[in-house]
Amino acid sequence: MIERRHALIPPAPGTSRELLSLHYGAPDSGRKAVLQAALHADEVPGLLVAHHLRRRLAQLEADGALRGEVVLVPFANPIGLSQRVLQAFEGRFELQSGENFNRHYADLAPAAADLLEPRLRAGAAASVALVRTALREACAGLTATTELESLRRTLLSLAIDAEVVLDLHSDNEAVLHLYTATELWADIEPLARLSGSRAVLVADCSGDEPFDEACSTVWPRLAEELTRRLGRPVTLPHACVAVTVELRGEHDVDHALAAADAEALLQYLAWRGFVDGAPTRLPELACEPTPLAGSIPVVAPHGGVLVFLRELGATLHRGEPLAEIVNPLDGAATVLASPADGVFYARESRRFVSAGTRIAKVAGRAAVRSGNLLSD
Repeated sequence: MIERRHALIPPAPGTSRELLSLHYGAPDSGRKAVLQAALHADEVPGLLVAHHLRRRLAQLEADGALRGEVVLVPFANPIGLSQRVLQAFEGRFELQSGENFNRHYADLAPAAADLLEPRLRAGAAASVALVRTALREACAGLTATTELESLRRTLLSLAIDAEVVLDLHSDNEAVLHLYTATELWADIEPLARLSGSRAVLVADCSGDEPFDEACSTVWPRLAEELTRRLGRPVTLPHACVAVTVELRGEHDVDHALAAADAEALLQYLAWRGFVDGAPTRLPELACEPTPLAGSIPVVAPHGGVLVFLRELGATLHRGEPLAEIVNPLDGAATVLASPADGVFYARESRRFVSAGTRIAKVAGRAAVRSGNLLSD
């Protein structure tokens, strides 16, 4: 294992933070998988899964069972890990800018096209290896003037040339679910089976450039850009399979769960050929993919005590009672119904909420939303 420490831009004199990456297997093999934990730093389950992955990967490397390079980023957000406000953990947004740590990653397609266009005009083939080299160079050329920008550049540099990118998150309270690009479903289905995912939310573009999409959708964007510039079709494969893995809820921090999740991720890497011992038979699929535009939030119309009437993971019908908001001032109770036929896959962890709080999410099959599809 090779340990690398990546210094971030210091926010002020006398302060410094660094990102740690652990590199297992063969870095010069031409194959690379990246797993990172807690880009939203207060989503702790991924940190424990990374702890178990660290030990398992070390053993697999010692046994000679790795094929290619596997990069583990055991904590993807040292900035967020240090943020406390009145003893409360704030790991989703950077306090200085207010920006979400999992948004605004660079679209490298234009810069990579600048590098590739003259080579393709000269007759070079648009091979995966050539494109990955251009993506690395384009990422290295990104400017960064703040600590947050340097974090984003560093994380992207570690993953932009990877074949597989697994970004480990969690929701407030949730069943295990996945987010990925629509065209990647065939590549992601084995992970959905192995992890027991209860929902898979797919989108061509979810909005605001989250990390996984910056890694995966750059390939079709680059093909479109090169086609436009060269005036002839340029076809590129989806050479990066990137997925956001939501490891249930933020309080689901348990060694048994984490060990099982780590094993499922390694089994997926084995299915992809990165680890010896690929599973001969995959578990039954617990869900079909549904559009992220069909994931409908349920919003509290007024403040009060939040009481859920159905359990997480339940399959609901539109109009079916889902939760109740009890107003302690006048004793009135408002029943909130499911907005769609679908799986009740995530919910608010607090039990007293204010007006406008998104208290639940239901994964419906009809794409009824547009614009930015992810929550803040």
